[in-house]
Amino acid sequence: MTFDARVTTGQLTFDDVRAASRRLVGRIYRTPVITSEAFDDACGHTVFFKCENLQRAGSFKIRGALNKLLTLSAEERGRGVVAFSSGNHAQGVALAARLVGTSAVVCMPSDAPALKLEATRGYGAEVVLYDRQTDDREALARRIASETGRVVVPPFDDYAIMAGQGTAALELLEDVPSLDVLVTPVGGGGLMAGCSAVARALFPGMMVVGVETDTANDTYLSLRRGVRVSIPPPPTIADGIRLTTPGALTFPILKENVTDVALVSDAEVVEAVRFLALRVRIVVEPTGAVSAAAVLFRRLRVAPGARVGVVLSGGNIDPSLLVEILKA
Repeated sequence: MTFDARVTTGQLTFDDVRAASRRLVGRIYRTPVITSEAFDDACGHTVFFKCENLQRAGSFKIRGALNKLLTLSAEERGRGVVAFSSGNHAQGVALAARLVGTSAVVCMPSDAPALKLEATRGYGAEVVLYDRQTDDREALARRIASETGRVVVPPFDDYAIMAGQGTAALELLEDVPSLDVLVTPVGGGGLMAGCSAVARALFPGMMVVGVETDTANDTYLSLRRGVRVSIPPPPTIADGIRLTTPGALTFPILKENVTDVALVSDAEVVEAVRFLALRVRIVVEPTGAVSAAAVLFRRLRVAPGARVGVVLSGGNIDPSLLVEILKA
């Protein structure tokens, strides 16, 4: 395999992702890549699932959070960290803080899934609740940081975070180096920024496709207009991508690297969660299943039979929601 380690997208390089990978070895799981004949038959492609639903803390978010904390100085770690998140980043930061021996305060929306609130507290973080509709979560976290001296750990708009998230694609492409297209969910853009940087460095011709729901379509609209646009807080079952605008740092990387953004409905996401549970035998949360939904419902502009890598970004689904989906 040949590549250019100097490939730069914004201020994120392939070398940054490789350095993150070295830091994370032995601290996180190298999650499996699985296939499913039933899924392939349903979508018409050969699909390789990168199972970040089986990662520590239940999602890819531990990759970026832990990489960020490992790049802090001892003095910075001694002051503790503060983060803001709808759930999975919260758990990632809480666990990462415990692993490096520091404390964490996490600002979470009051409507965050109960499972994610409970897990974040369970990892030892202090949770501060905010109203998603009226409060500025980042401003709240930065106020706490200014008052306490804690270091802010953003959910996506940070190059160390992006580099850590990109290690998911690095592992996938080491295990399955001959893909036609890489598909990941898009929220703030940290996962896609890191993964797309890896894809462009290793396989410049590979298609890179992000996926949003049709109500949480801020990145889709932004890429078509060429500038970041804001939307009202979107109603969607995929709580992890319930954002209003792409990141200021992630968006230029997405503009450079992303081939397309596909849109799926909440109903299609629900069906993908159901299919993955009943036919593939893996439990994935709605946000984690948006990429699978795009493939299952043939939203990719690729020829039949394409080799498709799909990042299943998380598995932290509320048990009552999973039961409701499976009963439907």
